[in-house]
Amino acid sequence: ELSAPEEPLPAAPAGFLQQLPSYRSALRRRGPRELRGAQTRAALPEGAEQAARPARELPLSIAEKRTDCQQADIKYLSGWKQWKRASSKSLRKFLNDVKELLSYMELWRHDIHSIEGKFGTGIQSYFSFLRFLVLLNFIIFLLMFGFVTLPSIISKYGVFNSSFTKIPPKNIEPHCTVYKPSGNQGLVYFYTYLKDLLSGTGFLEVTSLFYGYYTVDDVWLGVLRYNLPLAYLLATFAYLALSLLWIIKRSVEGFKQNLVHDEDQFQSYCNKVFAGWDFCITDPNAAQLKHRSLQYELKTDLEEERTKQKIADRTMKEKLRIYSLRIFINIIVIAVLSGCFYSIYKATVFSQKNSNVSVRRDIRTDSANLLVQYLPSIVITLANFIAPQIFSFLIGFEDYSPAFEIRVTLMRCIFVRLANIGVLLFSLWSQISSCATDECKACGYNYELYPCWESQVGQEMYKLMIFDFIIIIAVTLFVDFPRKLLVTHCSCKLVQWCGLQEFGISDNVLEIVYGQTICWIGTFFSPLLPAIATIKYFIIFYIKKISLIHTRKPAAKPIRASSSNFFFLVVLLIGLVLAFIPLGISIAHIPSSKACGPFRNFNTSWAVVPATVLEFPISLQQVLYGIASEAFAVPFFMVICLVMFYFIALAGAHKRVVEQLREQLAMVRFDPLSFL
Repeated sequence: ELSAPEEPLPAAPAGFLQQLPSYRSALRRRGPRELRGAQTRAALPEGAEQAARPARELPLSIAEKRTDCQQADIKYLSGWKQWKRASSKSLRKFLNDVKELLSYMELWRHDIHSIEGKFGTGIQSYFSFLRFLVLLNFIIFLLMFGFVTLPSIISKYGVFNSSFTKIPPKNIEPHCTVYKPSGNQGLVYFYTYLKDLLSGTGFLEVTSLFYGYYTVDDVWLGVLRYNLPLAYLLATFAYLALSLLWIIKRSVEGFKQNLVHDEDQFQSYCNKVFAGWDFCITDPNAAQLKHRSLQYELKTDLEEERTKQKIADRTMKEKLRIYSLRIFINIIVIAVLSGCFYSIYKATVFSQKNSNVSVRRDIRTDSANLLVQYLPSIVITLANFIAPQIFSFLIGFEDYSPAFEIRVTLMRCIFVRLANIGVLLFSLWSQISSCATDECKACGYNYELYPCWESQVGQEMYKLMIFDFIIIIAVTLFVDFPRKLLVTHCSCKLVQWCGLQEFGISDNVLEIVYGQTICWIGTFFSPLLPAIATIKYFIIFYIKKISLIHTRKPAAKPIRASSSNFFFLVVLLIGLVLAFIPLGISIAHIPSSKACGPFRNFNTSWAVVPATVLEFPISLQQVLYGIASEAFAVPFFMVICLVMFYFIALAGAHKRVVEQLREQLAMVRFDPLSFL
């Protein structure tokens, strides 16, 4: 017997669904505004309910929902506010278009994206850092050229109806004002120009490249007076401040990323297993390398855990043995550093005493003289190469964890590279300040050996930069390429075991930070040195790119891109801070040359500032003196300390809140009742 077909049950009314406890609970979690909106919609008639529903519940696309919301908001605005909102929207769209256009004009955009796709974000961060230094040096060059070099040139050639004045030195012994640059006279051979180009002497010494060229005191453009000594000093402060602020700005961004990645070991394992892959990689070899990298990181984490357990299980006897061994190794490290510093000091003294000896000029004597002039640069380069090798060998005996080993080795390498520059400058200052006669003491410096000591310091910085560039090119051409050919075409087991040289990111970063520190120090003594640094780093970019693709292989132990960006900038910041010290001593302590440069009428370079302040109106002088007095400085320092303590306390409170939220998140994650 067939039964009659069952009629379909009517759909539950919308009001019934909205009365369910789950729906009401969801509204409460969303907030009281949603709950009130639901009550209002329930009170509306059926035709008006569709219009009162929130945008996210409407069956429309995102673009349609956005358009409806904007139109609904505009209906209730006045004409002025509607125009203001439309103008703001147009301006925002214009700025986004300009930003997108500038991104297409970004230097090496395609090259860096290609490197990122083939070798990952770790190596890409090095080339992005190199691009940052190119832009930084170019801006420093524009600053020095625009405010120092260009006014001197246009005043000397009378461009724009300009003129200049030179004020003769007053109350200075006549023998202190004698300066005869070693310019080339008569018939000059080609190799002499080459020697001058490499050493910064001869025809280069009298150009705008070095400090001694800028002998103008005032530049006049009609009735406008341009104080060149003050502009020279302020431009120096400006490029140092610009570098500091730019580096800090980029470092803060990297520090935020570092805080995000500062997780516990469980989170670290989860991130490596589930989120450790770099999806920018498209090259199969780079993908295989990334596999090995993740495997190495997991092994390193396990080794870290074993090391922590090993440290916790050490007996008192083992601790005494380890600490005694570390003290002994650190004594060896100090001895190596002392040997490097002493060698640089002796090489600098020998070079300064023997490079200015006048002998019969021929190609052999010029070559020997060039070698003597480059002796400090050669010794510094050898110290930068040998000392890190010794440190890498000794660190294996100190029984640190793998991550701490890398940090200690890098800090030692940073110190030896940057301290070598400081020792070179200290050696030069010891020669400049050594005075044995009353005539020398009257000048305040060794005027016989250094009539224009700022230019000669600039020449030393110039030679360091040129020699560093030559070494980079020579290593690529005469070490990396032959090694690549041997590995490719020779089947010898020893050659295959050695393999290709790794592209070590940390070593390459230390290399360019060393060169940038030289640039920061040398720009005061050689205002156009940033232009040379810009060209140098521009060429180095392509040299390193060719070396990475054709002659080297990525490191088997890469560093994470987020932490590497922060590490690069911290190392660069250390180099900048160390550059402040010699520049501060040169500007404020050592007497300026009386025979050359814009500060020859002042006892020190800093003396131009109080001399300029004395030309201000009396009321402005009193304000400046009040700001510089202790009555203002002490309260200002106290206020700064209070503000700093407030932010430290605020950061501590935020940290505690974050820790509490993490604990609550962990409880939610492990509580099975939280899913009900």
